[in-house]
Amino acid sequence: YVNGSSALSLVLTLHSLDLPQTSIYPAFIFGTATYLIILLCNLTIVMTICLNRNLHKPMYILLVNLASNDIMGATTLFPQLLYSILSQDRSISYPVCFLQGFFVHMYGSTSYLILSAMAYDRYIAICSPLRYSAIMNNENLVRIITGMWLFNFIIIFVIFALLLPYKICQTHIADLICYNPPLMKLVCENTQVNNIYGLFTLVLYHFISLSAVTFTYIQILIACVTKRQSDAKMKAVQTCGTHLVVFLFFEFNTFFPLIAHRSEYIPVYLRRVFSVSVFIFPPILNSLVYGFKTKEIRQKMFTCLKRKISSI
Repeated sequence: YVNGSSALSLVLTLHSLDLPQTSIYPAFIFGTATYLIILLCNLTIVMTICLNRNLHKPMYILLVNLASNDIMGATTLFPQLLYSILSQDRSISYPVCFLQGFFVHMYGSTSYLILSAMAYDRYIAICSPLRYSAIMNNENLVRIITGMWLFNFIIIFVIFALLLPYKICQTHIADLICYNPPLMKLVCENTQVNNIYGLFTLVLYHFISLSAVTFTYIQILIACVTKRQSDAKMKAVQTCGTHLVVFLFFEFNTFFPLIAHRSEYIPVYLRRVFSVSVFIFPPILNSLVYGFKTKEIRQKMFTCLKRKISSI
């Protein structure tokens, strides 16, 4: 039994990767390449928007937050995973596992809030275009972004603060990465309070995001059917399809592993695959769909690239 300050020196073991010897280096190279692609794509979007004043608009500022969050999510997974692949060492200290779990939940829940804010932005742009500048001004945008990150930090902080007092009687993490459900399975005491709060946060985030997206898309659909669309509105409507694809993909990718932990009928290997894939596919999809498929960002990227090539 370990608790309190003793847990600081505790070493845990993550679930084995089960890689044959011949697959270690290919897996490491593939993982490194994937991580670098995620960093390159999302950093390109962040730098392109930050360095071009014409892109300093609410939708693009929210996209900077989404790309930054994707970088944080990928960095939460890949460095530790790549080290494990190369060394075949699946041990991890309890404080590092605890910290990794915190950022895993920060990444997932922040994505929901950012996608909800983006849905709201599109709703205002399409349904109230004349009031858009007044509603989505710099002051309100700062409030939305600050409130979003602060709210998220407090909710996730409480999840992990509730874990601290418990005694730990196991050292094997039955998953490929640390996050709250497998960490709670290490505890040998009653975790009913944690389960209730965890379920509450799960319902809260999905309720916020699903409500925001459902409401905004119904309103946008009504506006498209009943009103004559201007070019500005049509441009805004075109971004809605990409947003919906990204949202639904992320919704499925995150909801499944969390529910899988509470069900005995879902295969364990599927839970493990989905728990890792959420750090790989959404960051790549977001950068491709939002960044490179958005005309304004694509044009700015090509302009910057041409300048670099001409200066060589």
